[in-house]
Amino acid sequence: MSEQVSRRAALAALLLLGLAADAPAPASPVFPAKARDLWPDGQSTARGARSLVTGHRAAPGTLSDLARRADSAGLRVTAVLGRPVRPVVILPGSAQDAARLAGVERLDGLAAVADGGRVIVVPESFGRLTSTGKDVVLTHELTHVAAGTGGLPVWLYEGFADYVAYRDAGLPVRTAAAELAAEVRAGRVPAALPGPEAFAVGGPDPGRLALAYQEAWLACRFLSRRFGERSLVRLYRDAQAAGVDEALAALGLSVATLTARWRAYVREQLA
Repeated sequence: MSEQVSRRAALAALLLLGLAADAPAPASPVFPAKARDLWPDGQSTARGARSLVTGHRAAPGTLSDLARRADSAGLRVTAVLGRPVRPVVILPGSAQDAARLAGVERLDGLAAVADGGRVIVVPESFGRLTSTGKDVVLTHELTHVAAGTGGLPVWLYEGFADYVAYRDAGLPVRTAAAELAAEVRAGRVPAALPGPEAFAVGGPDPGRLALAYQEAWLACRFLSRRFGERSLVRLYRDAQAAGVDEALAALGLSVATLTARWRAYVREQLA
């Protein structure tokens, strides 16, 4: 999830669209198992054109707005991956409940998380996002659901998810990567692609997390600009199948040469 966007805490007005009349009940056989029986006292649902949203004691307008956004996020992911995506989004009543559903202790600083074929929204953090921020977060997490992350370095799967999320967001590079831009203007260009420790949630340096996402995003953005979007998608899939070194070699790159070209690209885009 893009920390830079998630920290822009402007409240966005919800669209009061009403609950979709044809949304199936949670016990329905067409209701996916990953969205059933999440709360013993029941749940509300809304269905978009291609998405399903279910929540705990959520207002129908809130669910319908989220379904509309999930529809849009699904189309954005489909445009890059080239296959249909049907989002399932869960809206718990609290961050604590979101962590319970995701099977983790805490989700500090996150607005949503991909989990088992679904996107779980962290309501307090998600609610503070701008309208654009909400769309970016949903698209990012849905990319993880649709594309998978197994066998990949963290910079590639987080950078690819941000690449898809920002692709049609209309944000200037210096806005989406504001923290990294400030570092570059101060003469501090990152020396290496971010490793797993840079993405640790709740680490000793919260600012490092925002930089890590921005660095990873610009690595994937560079690959798309230099070799084309289809080549970026192919690299992602090849890296899942055979490892990132072999996938990069197909483009005539190594991690070292990619790092050198990425550093130059970061300087060019943000200085």
